[in-house]
Amino acid sequence: MTTRRLLLATASLAALTLSQGPTRADAFTDEAKAVVEKAVAPVTKWEGPTSGPKAATGKTLVYVAGDMRNGGILGVAQGVKEAAEAIGWTYREIDGQGTVSGQSSALSQAVALKPDAIVVGGSDAVEQKAALQAAKDQGITIVGWHAGPKPGPMEDSPVFANVTSDSAEVAKVSAMKAIADSDGKAGVVIFADSTYAVAIAKGRAMEEVIKQCAECQVLSFQDTPLADVSTRIPQLTTTLLQQNGEKWTHSLAINDLYYDFMPPALSAAGIPGDGAPHNISAGDGSESAYQRIRAGDYQSATVPEPLNMQGWQVVDELNRAFAGQEWSGFVPGIHLVTKDNIGSDGGPKNQFDPDNGYRDEYKKIWGVE
Repeated sequence: MTTRRLLLATASLAALTLSQGPTRADAFTDEAKAVVEKAVAPVTKWEGPTSGPKAATGKTLVYVAGDMRNGGILGVAQGVKEAAEAIGWTYREIDGQGTVSGQSSALSQAVALKPDAIVVGGSDAVEQKAALQAAKDQGITIVGWHAGPKPGPMEDSPVFANVTSDSAEVAKVSAMKAIADSDGKAGVVIFADSTYAVAIAKGRAMEEVIKQCAECQVLSFQDTPLADVSTRIPQLTTTLLQQNGEKWTHSLAINDLYYDFMPPALSAAGIPGDGAPHNISAGDGSESAYQRIRAGDYQSATVPEPLNMQGWQVVDELNRAFAGQEWSGFVPGIHLVTKDNIGSDGGPKNQFDPDNGYRDEYKKIWGVE
């Protein structure tokens, strides 16, 4: 990824969240609580497309996963597979295993299969531009999930459309949760990954929101690769506890995966599962995150992507591309999951799965049963 591209993505998201300096403490805290209250409401209304092309027939697609250990990437894969079966297409998947070289190799393998479509699941489209261009040159249609920082068509890229929530809003809601819960006095450590433009931009956007809170403090910004969290996070957690002590009231991470490896260090330090630091994730709503939130076990909230629904959207965007139409324009709203509302919106399945009838809506568009 070029430095210029990374800086532009970071600046773009930060600009959407940053106001003119710190706001009066009580007013900003009230705003944060209002944002949180809206974000925890149930999602029951379909706000996606209601028209589009009928199902193309006989298509094959390959889902190239950035890293199947990532709960978000895995959840979207399951949705794509389910939707592909519903529309009558052939589905395959290849795991890039969390490295740039592995993702490049996986894309090369996918191109060699000569499918009609490739789905880029969680890899950076700019980093993989050469491999994606090779796919497009062979007539392969490409749709991404979290392949860049913004939803929709990707400028100067062979990707027809990128499926994602509004990263700036995800960052805002996550940071506002920390501000609301602390009554405007949060001491925050932020975890991000500069390997991915969308990830580092989301991390910096959360940082800018916290800086608007007059009595809050960003204690540390940790650029820690998602691929290395299993080895880095345990010792890093211990170090951060030693450096910050009780000042560390909240964590904000760009993905739930960081919190998969934090609990042992927190427990060893004598911190209870519902104690500080309170861990909040700005994506993606993994199964393990749901389990932690439900149990009050070292995670208090997540802003999940509707992963399965986004898998269906990926297939719908491909179908629109096959028909020569524009992308649907659908950007899902932001939802916050806490212990209080985890039983709704697909909570029993440990996944944010909106009760808005999206499967039936897409089937109606495609003209399939």
